[in-house]
Amino acid sequence: MATAPKEASNTIALEEIHMEGQEPPKGQKTFTVEEAVETIGFGRFHIALFLIMGSTGVAEAMEIMLIAVVSPLIRCEWQLQDWQVALVTTMVFFGYMVFSIVLGLLADRYGRWKILLLSFLWGAYFSLLTSFAPSYIWFVFLRTMVGGGVSGHAQGLIIKTEFLPTKYRGYMLPLSQVFWLAGSLLIIGLASVVNPTIGWRWLIRIASIPGIILILVFKFIPESARYNMSMGNTAAALATLQRIAEMNRAAMPEGVLQEPPKERRGRFKDLIHPKYLRTTLQIWIIWLGIAFAYYGVILASAELLERDPVCGSAAPLGEDLGPVSEESRSPCHCRPFGPSAYQAMIISTVGEIALNPVNILGINFLGRRLSLCITMGCTALFFLLLNICTSSAGMTGFLFMLRALVSANFNTIYIYTAEVYPTTMRALGMGTSGSLCRVGAMVAPFISQVLMSASFLGALCLFSSVCVVCAISAFTLPIETKGRALQVCI
Repeated sequence: MATAPKEASNTIALEEIHMEGQEPPKGQKTFTVEEAVETIGFGRFHIALFLIMGSTGVAEAMEIMLIAVVSPLIRCEWQLQDWQVALVTTMVFFGYMVFSIVLGLLADRYGRWKILLLSFLWGAYFSLLTSFAPSYIWFVFLRTMVGGGVSGHAQGLIIKTEFLPTKYRGYMLPLSQVFWLAGSLLIIGLASVVNPTIGWRWLIRIASIPGIILILVFKFIPESARYNMSMGNTAAALATLQRIAEMNRAAMPEGVLQEPPKERRGRFKDLIHPKYLRTTLQIWIIWLGIAFAYYGVILASAELLERDPVCGSAAPLGEDLGPVSEESRSPCHCRPFGPSAYQAMIISTVGEIALNPVNILGINFLGRRLSLCITMGCTALFFLLLNICTSSAGMTGFLFMLRALVSANFNTIYIYTAEVYPTTMRALGMGTSGSLCRVGAMVAPFISQVLMSASFLGALCLFSSVCVVCAISAFTLPIETKGRALQVCI
């Protein structure tokens, strides 16, 4: 779901692209890339496209979730304090935030395919270097570079979306969660086997393999026809469309490939136009809070399973970890995960898709605002329930529900933000919201891994309070988009 904000903004932006073109001869039939994509329809090309480009989510999830499963080990190896462990995750998202802007601009100039390939080469290179990091400082720097490379994986979604017919686009966002879930489960499963045997350095090397494999299969996916048209390369765009039609055994539309003139795009000041100012501010609060809660749950799970601060006198979650020692109570405690801790992480991770059917029903019958208000309110409640002294099964159940709820929150805010803004500023609205999402992700580690050590209840209350604020913001949003036609302009 870490990769979800950027995916939604790219998807919406792609659907609104209109490029300039020269006037065809009078009376000559013309068709656009969009019309060609719709005429060709869904087929074998799109299945390959979905599997290859969708699999970028597997590689991304493995790199992002890697920190959660190696944190106890690097803490032990370099005797790190809580704030030093938290800084690793924060810097990964800092690199992600900065490079996503740079790579996005480069992709518009040099092409989606080239930047996607570059980002995977970049990420794989620095990920492998991380496994040889001689010190904590080098580890932080190299993982920041990995975060920068991972941010370019968004180009895979762009390419996928630009080639998909309209009626299939609505299914891609929910289905893309399966790839993220697969990557998250894979890295946890690998960690349970690799960490106790050959160590975290080998885990990082193995985790880079999916990204390297994807680099080898990218050649089967062409550059976006929309991008080629935007650069005036009509011949390349037409050749790509003809290749897709041949693979799908479909016919191309009649006429000459031609795009209509470009419309004026939105500006930042449009977001704070009196008509949308309140909506924009409340949406920003919700996006920041949802990301804060999402990554807070993931990192808090690792902390709970690592040293069980809920029941200080009881054995840690996963009794195989051994008795609590004085070292485990020190600022630089050393307590690796045991088998049952990994099992609990896997179960809670599966929770990310548990509420999808209920979430879809809520969005369509209760409306976006009320549905988001309910799931955010329940998220606040389950954060507080983590303070209950319970069994390992009970704790796993709470974490499972939290992961399900924070995932549902993301799904709803994606849809609402895409629907509430008009065409001329929709992509801009999603983009600014995605940036604030990264800010929330950068702050979360210091609450889950630093404040939680000093005051467990205080950290849970902070997470819960933020979710309550988001629930109120969702309920009081001035516009309900359920059943509302998409607006074209302000």
